[in-house]
Amino acid sequence: MAQQEDVFKKIVAHAKEYGFVFPSSEIYDGLSAVYDYGQNGVELKNNIKRYWWEAMTLLHENIVGIDSAIFMHPTIWKASGHVDAFNDPLIDNRDSKKRYRADVLIEDQIAKIDDKINKEIEKARKRFGESFDEDMFRQTNGRVAELVARREALHERFSKAMNDNNLDELRQIIIDEEIVDPISGTKNWTEVRQFNLMFKTEMGSTADGAMTVYLRPETAQGIFVNYLNVQKTGRMRIPFGIAQIGKAFRNEIVARQFIFRMREFEQMEMQFFVRPGEEMTWFKYWKEWRLRWHKALGLGDEKYRYHDHEKLAHYANAATDIEFLMPFGFKEVEGIHSRTNFDLSQHEKFSGKKIQYFDPELNSSYTPYVIENSIGVDRMFLSVLCSSYEEQKLEGGDSRVVLHLPAALAPVKCAVMPLVRKDGLPELAHEIVDDLKFDFSTHYDEKDSIGKRYRRQDAIGTPYCITVDHQSLEDRTVTLRHRDSMEQERVAIDDLHKIIHGRVSLNSLLRKLK
Repeated sequence: MAQQEDVFKKIVAHAKEYGFVFPSSEIYDGLSAVYDYGQNGVELKNNIKRYWWEAMTLLHENIVGIDSAIFMHPTIWKASGHVDAFNDPLIDNRDSKKRYRADVLIEDQIAKIDDKINKEIEKARKRFGESFDEDMFRQTNGRVAELVARREALHERFSKAMNDNNLDELRQIIIDEEIVDPISGTKNWTEVRQFNLMFKTEMGSTADGAMTVYLRPETAQGIFVNYLNVQKTGRMRIPFGIAQIGKAFRNEIVARQFIFRMREFEQMEMQFFVRPGEEMTWFKYWKEWRLRWHKALGLGDEKYRYHDHEKLAHYANAATDIEFLMPFGFKEVEGIHSRTNFDLSQHEKFSGKKIQYFDPELNSSYTPYVIENSIGVDRMFLSVLCSSYEEQKLEGGDSRVVLHLPAALAPVKCAVMPLVRKDGLPELAHEIVDDLKFDFSTHYDEKDSIGKRYRRQDAIGTPYCITVDHQSLEDRTVTLRHRDSMEQERVAIDDLHKIIHGRVSLNSLLRKLK
């Protein structure tokens, strides 16, 4: 684990050094859990958003997009349950004076038991070789059986405490499991308290009549309150979806792990409206389709898994996370939820406006059920960055740091380099850039040796480097270098557009989802 933490520190440093992510307000010593995206980071982030947006709106005839305001009427958050129920259970350690989420401490404890079980199994697998039967070993090995029983008991107790919202029991679990503060090493814990995560501000005059408003903690409610507008103006027929990308804000007390948990973040959410009774069929469809979207990037199928929720939100009747293997363990990057008709019913109740759908096939009106998929842009960015980072040892003792970014997401698609800054090579290189830049993000680079230039482009994940040399002036061919293999091929300048487009276009990625 320590080795993975070291790798993660290197990734964070790399992100800053190469213009992906900067600490916000850094010249003023920063602002905790707030980050800015640099020149390469914003391009990668925009490409991720475009991949999601086009997968939703281009590949589905019945999904359209909106962009709702960050400020919304405060009663919306009362109707949605956020004013009363958008809380985290927090616990303090009296010695370190640090605050933690009680549920995360217990989840980490369960993960430690899982690690012990897996270590025992791996030891046995090495000992017995090909004849190893994992299922039999789990059943017959006393140590493993004891750990599994302990894990299940803890898991059941934790689930019940979360579902009952029993804060005293959450604290008791932490005491009984002898969970220590990672900083002070002590078990000197306070009571568990609930903390509302919404940021408040005021709209209008600060004198009489100023209205308390909230920075939205999610983008979903902007979709729900516009449901009828979109349905009527777009003449949408159920089932149909509304997609949105936008900023959300949560006053996270325990913000950590770089851009994984921030106070200002971006979400990509799609709410899919369906007939009551058909929601589980669509829940299954979207669960599978969303995982396919992730796997199409080629980051490694084994790095994904589903995680069914122990505690369902007050609005849900089914919920699954898609988790990705980060350097600090499997973590949620996307949630798929069956939200029932909770949101639309609540807004109908609180607004006094009828928000129902007349179904011509059934000849009746009803409040649609909703399947949501919600993905954190920043977490998606982090999963792409972490899985792409590699430190490579090369022949001859050389080494390089390379980002194996999915080509369609890379900030720069190709870099054009004259071998030397004379003899007409820069002019030809500029001519190539001017041709390619209308379709691809293309860099011109003439500083330093060609080897250093290659390393620089490897470090930002540029899939292709094009080198213009003296032969290029004679036969209009160039050297095309591949980032991942470092192999080089001689190609005609006239063929560059076709070759690169076939390998880096978003179109090629979207076609995998057919």
